[in-house]
Amino acid sequence: MIDRDTVERILSAANIVEVVSDYITLKRKGANFQACCPFHNEKTPSFVVSPSKGLFKCFGCGKAGNAVTFIMEHESISYPEALKIVAKKYGIEVREKEMTEEDVRRNDNRESMFALNSWIADYFIRYMNENEEEGLAVGMSYFRTSRGFSQATIRKFGLGMCPSKGDKMTTDALKAGYKEEFLVGTGLTIKRESDGRLYDRFRERVMFPIHNISGRIVGFGGRTMRTDKSVAKYQNSPESEVYNKSHELYGLYFAKKAVQQADYAIMVEGYTDVISMHQAGVENVVASSGTSLTIDQIRLIRRFTNNLTIIYDSDAAGIKASLRGIDLVLREGMNVRVVLLPDGDDPDSFARSHSAAEVQNYISQNAQNFITFKAELLLREAANDPIKRSAVTKDMVQSIAQIPDAIQRSLFIKECSRIMDVDNNMLIGEVARYRMMSLGDNEAMAFINRQQQQINRENRGYNNGYGGYNRQQPITNAEEAEQSFGEMPLVASTQTLEREILYYLLKFGDHNYEVMESGTIIEMNVAQEIIEQFDNDGMEFKDPVYNKILTIFREALAKGEYPSQAEIVNNPDPAVCSIAVDILTMDDNYIESNIWSQKEMRALSESDMLATGIPKLFWLYKSKTVMGRIAELNAALERCQTEDEQLEIMQELNNMNKLKVTLSNHLGRLII
Repeated sequence: MIDRDTVERILSAANIVEVVSDYITLKRKGANFQACCPFHNEKTPSFVVSPSKGLFKCFGCGKAGNAVTFIMEHESISYPEALKIVAKKYGIEVREKEMTEEDVRRNDNRESMFALNSWIADYFIRYMNENEEEGLAVGMSYFRTSRGFSQATIRKFGLGMCPSKGDKMTTDALKAGYKEEFLVGTGLTIKRESDGRLYDRFRERVMFPIHNISGRIVGFGGRTMRTDKSVAKYQNSPESEVYNKSHELYGLYFAKKAVQQADYAIMVEGYTDVISMHQAGVENVVASSGTSLTIDQIRLIRRFTNNLTIIYDSDAAGIKASLRGIDLVLREGMNVRVVLLPDGDDPDSFARSHSAAEVQNYISQNAQNFITFKAELLLREAANDPIKRSAVTKDMVQSIAQIPDAIQRSLFIKECSRIMDVDNNMLIGEVARYRMMSLGDNEAMAFINRQQQQINRENRGYNNGYGGYNRQQPITNAEEAEQSFGEMPLVASTQTLEREILYYLLKFGDHNYEVMESGTIIEMNVAQEIIEQFDNDGMEFKDPVYNKILTIFREALAKGEYPSQAEIVNNPDPAVCSIAVDILTMDDNYIESNIWSQKEMRALSESDMLATGIPKLFWLYKSKTVMGRIAELNAALERCQTEDEQLEIMQELNNMNKLKVTLSNHLGRLII
């Protein structure tokens, strides 16, 4: 681990213009520098480097950070690795602090496994190229003749073969000095419990090494060369300290730059699909290796693009089996398109029989948005059966409800209404209902589950200048509260409100403002007030990165300190750095939630802006969570089957309405 002093020396020495110029050509524009973004395709430069702030930001794709995180993004490497590259550039000796025994053991084990995997990969390559009877005659023949892979392609992907003799690989690895515990730990070797005998997991299989995003070999896939149908055709490494199949995508290491340049990734099923597409000249291709897509895999792709194209062969059963997993991609806010290949083709065979231009033209001409593709596919099977068509409608509602962007949801609802001949308003209602019941905000649930902590700070609100929020008499019932809530301004999503709260924390965390309570002027601190609001009501941000920043402030305040903006920007977590840079480079009059106009905001002093903006945002934030839960409970009440269920829901509804009254009376603080 690199000690903090060395990290600070590296960050201090790093000139972001010099670092970025090693990778792209920058042109000066005023006090800053500009270029076309290296992370996505564009013709008009939107990538800006600020030497005075030591930051970069792309106003096209949104990527932002400092010199170290730029190298992390560009090279797809870890934070310590990027630090070492910058240190080498400026001649700084990297001193790494002593790790604990547990750190050393875990790190040694991981490095030993990586070293073993690398040696084994070379071993498989040597065996296939040097053993005439089996390696060349069976393994190489399969790749060259059956699959049509060139020698260059075989070398690029490190393809090889494991001997058929039951323990030859294990025996040779032990002779080379590699330990049994790591052979077993990586899953390369299986130890039989009955007699302790060791044998090779991948015997008599051609081998596909699996690289992580930085190019290290974390596991293997093997295809059997036996004709015995009782033997699984493909077998993968089991999960280990270095390999988690749900976190890896086959081919991403080779595809990442092409994905960035094309601004979309192509998803196929297997190893040979990826390799054949690469050989055909289409390199922005990855595979899930026959498993359903996971959130971690989807987020890996999102590091490089927000657009995913999935290629299916004509196997309808296989397509239907994979449809549900695509809902996860939609939930992550990605744009998903689907390409159906001609009958009899899969990506492997199609790529081998067509040129790169033909493959790319076919994809561009036949790609459909996922929602339309799914609706048409399921409707063909449902035909005119009203029950089946109803089931298709419900299935489509579930998929559309995953899409976080309201405009996209609206467009897909209209398209679905047209395809299925279903009333548009009915679909809107069903999508809204499904989102409320199945995709409820995490922060709303956390807030509501702590109802016993209902707001006990009745006198800490605001009472003037809020377009109808001020009331001379306290609200005493749910009906009056409903009217009060109806007067809330139309603001953006909960996500926007969270972003605005974080804006205040990062921009003004160490600033103070004054309020009047019970005739007494009280000085408040921005960071302390925000953290107190969250802690008192048991809330947390929906975005985990926002919560990390909140924790940094919470821990600093516990020591009587405030984290500087530089500390946040230079945080080892690139996600924290990116969010911080994004917010700190925004316009000083940032008011995305529209809680007041730009004109009103410019007319306020900083103290007035903070004193009005912070309580207003939290009032809206809490109100939205309560109203969301009330809508959920009303919908649940309609579906109740028993009297006990009704009583339980009605009791919670009563609590929510009381909370709504409390929030509506959350007034009384005079702004001075």
